[in-house]
Amino acid sequence: MGKVISIANQKGGVGKTTTAINLAAGLAVLEFKTLIIDADPQANATSGVGFDHKAVQSSIYDCILNEVKPQDIILETKTPHLDIIPAHIDLVGAEIELINLPQREQKMKEVIDDIKHLYDFIIIDCSPSLGLITVNALTASNAVIVPVQCEYFALEGLGKLLNTIRIVQSNLNPELEMEGILLTMFDKRLRLSNQVVEDVRTHFQDMVFQTIISRNTTLGEAPSFGETVIMFDAESRGAQNYLDLARELLRKNNIRKEQSVLHSTKE
Repeated sequence: MGKVISIANQKGGVGKTTTAINLAAGLAVLEFKTLIIDADPQANATSGVGFDHKAVQSSIYDCILNEVKPQDIILETKTPHLDIIPAHIDLVGAEIELINLPQREQKMKEVIDDIKHLYDFIIIDCSPSLGLITVNALTASNAVIVPVQCEYFALEGLGKLLNTIRIVQSNLNPELEMEGILLTMFDKRLRLSNQVVEDVRTHFQDMVFQTIISRNTTLGEAPSFGETVIMFDAESRGAQNYLDLARELLRKNNIRKEQSVLHSTKE
């Protein structure tokens, strides 16, 4: 199967990394072998699943630019069936180093093609920019999920991101699809949150996931313990929201557990 999904939004603070690690964890808990690729120099996804990014010896940077095999640097997380290719601050320099390389937009795709058969899902946590690393991620992906926070500037910059996606579709990856817009940081007590949900659903209709991620303190606490929210507190609203999102994603793609790499291995 090996479906590759980028979590992308050039606007920071929208729950992008939170979505990447916890959607991946939800899929893993549902017994789908899942890999996170941390493609953000801040390496928050790496630390969010329990690894010190400062101690990382090799990262996605080395795979893209130094031809290190991804199989050699994959790390197992505390969540069963969930692995990660970590990031490092070196990734900041990759934007410049890629500029003069042939087929520079295809480098991450080449890395992923080597390991795609080992996983049911590969989730890429993109950096909050529309630079060359994010373009690499979109070129390597089958689909993209765009987190949008339920706040005043929710739609700010979204048009620019959608335009970038269209350019990638036209020139680099015609198979790239919009998996959906995910509403995050929802507070049902606030009129503004409810208004943003209504506006986004009116503008984008079926492109918006039915699942909404509520504002939840556990989602903020879990990364400080190096755990996904599902491992940290499976009963929390945040954990349940991301499990619901994982199930919705599976339904949208008509994927059942018996189709997973893990299930095939068991048989």
